[in-house]
Amino acid sequence: MTLSAFIKQKRDETNLTQAELAEKAGVGLRFIRDLEQGKETLRLDKVNQVLKLFGSEVGPVEMVRE
Repeated sequence: MTLSAFIKQKRDETNLTQAELAEKAGVGLRFIRDLEQGKETLRLDKVNQVLKLFGSEVGPVEMVRE
């Protein structure tokens, strides 16, 4: 699952609008829209502000090399 899909799914599960999620996370509405649309360049600290509301965070994950 992509990060954008995860955020949208969690937002839908908690019945929050994008504006409500932005307010609760302390970020701008534009940031939430960009996040849900899969923008590739976003500030990691702000992504984690949003994810914190859902008990998650972004961090380093070891890659499997084939």
